[in-house]
Amino acid sequence: MSTSQPPPSAFAAAYEDLAAAGATHVVSVHLAGALSGTADSARTAATVSPVPVHVVDSGTVGLGLGYAVLAAARAARPAPVPVVAPGAWARWRAALARPGAPLPAPDPAPVVAAARATAAGARVWFLVDSLEHLRRGGRLSAPAAALGTVLGLRPLLTVRDGRLVVAEKVRTRRAARERLEQVALDDAATRGAVRVGVHHVGPADAAQELAARLSTALGAQAAEVQVTDAGAVLAAHVGPGTLAVVLTDAVPPDAVPPDAGPPEATAPR
Repeated sequence: MSTSQPPPSAFAAAYEDLAAAGATHVVSVHLAGALSGTADSARTAATVSPVPVHVVDSGTVGLGLGYAVLAAARAARPAPVPVVAPGAWARWRAALARPGAPLPAPDPAPVVAAARATAAGARVWFLVDSLEHLRRGGRLSAPAAALGTVLGLRPLLTVRDGRLVVAEKVRTRRAARERLEQVALDDAATRGAVRVGVHHVGPADAAQELAARLSTALGAQAAEVQVTDAGAVLAAHVGPGTLAVVLTDAVPPDAVPPDAGPPEATAPR
């Protein structure tokens, strides 16, 4: 099985539809650019968009990307207008009182910042049954794949700088599952409240068991622990039997990380 990113024309059509629906800016958040050409397709389409498009390469996958999108959506919700603006509060209340009336558009900068900060703070670890799927898809180097196929090790994978890399090498699947749980707990120990996602490809039993153990160990620190199928695209690359844990801050930083750089934006035509 193989996958391919959407063509620029698909993004262009989506941006056109959003503009027609009244959007004044688009924040387009995507899978790690080092693993997929999706963000590049979005950038190409952004050059012909009728409204400015801010493309965010999340540098991550799975719920690492999903949590970033949710953070952006929360930041895009209309916020109360400060009372220091003369007459603004009355205009805001009047707009809210009219069903179907357009609300003031949010500033795209904090929306982009929320997506980038959440994605940068997310950590993802994978335990796969076979590295062959990743090797064939070019997402993992042949030497790294050899750890599992030749040496019989169970590599624990993570996403680093937008790429899948081997984080640790474990002898057995049971030990690897225990290590997957421990690295997640070790990371959580450096944070405040966290959101946790457990991905699975195939039967959910092992994922549900792992989620229950993490929930018990984290206690009140876990704002959310959810179990979800990895989805068809991710499953095509990691293969059946995969377990993954995604961890992110429940309350992400408000600012863009120092090395994130300015938001990418393309001016309307």
